[in-house]
Amino acid sequence: MTLAPGTWPAPLLNAVRTSNRYLLNPLMLRLAGRKNWYAAAIEHTGRRSGKAYTAPVVAERIDDGFVIPLPYGTKVDWLQNILAAGRANISVHGETFDVVRPDIVDAESVVPLLSAPRRRTFQRAGIEKFLRVKLSATLSDN
Repeated sequence: MTLAPGTWPAPLLNAVRTSNRYLLNPLMLRLAGRKNWYAAAIEHTGRRSGKAYTAPVVAERIDDGFVIPLPYGTKVDWLQNILAAGRANISVHGETFDVVRPDIVDAESVVPLLSAPRRRTFQRAGIEKFLRVKLSATLSDN
């Protein structure tokens, strides 16, 4: 049985989110997006403040963009900001990509697109929702 973070009791989930926001995320952002690091950095604009923000995420490259697991659900601020703006920048493995058309999708639609190790990890973690974004450069090719 897997217990995805989205199914955790609210007090536990809030404690994890708080520790991530103030402890883990600042440390992760020092490495996120770098060439030999697993985590990516997603840059987005605050929907209310207009300020630039960066959040560490796991981003799996697919043919036309990226897939990002949403272990904490769809109500997180960084995701709401990207959905409102319709775009973001993702830095992964030392490269930065402009991405557009953010779409929340179910696991069934993206699991076949993932690498085998990521597929197993995300399935074991019980992640049900993902953010799918497209590379802005590929849109002119369609």
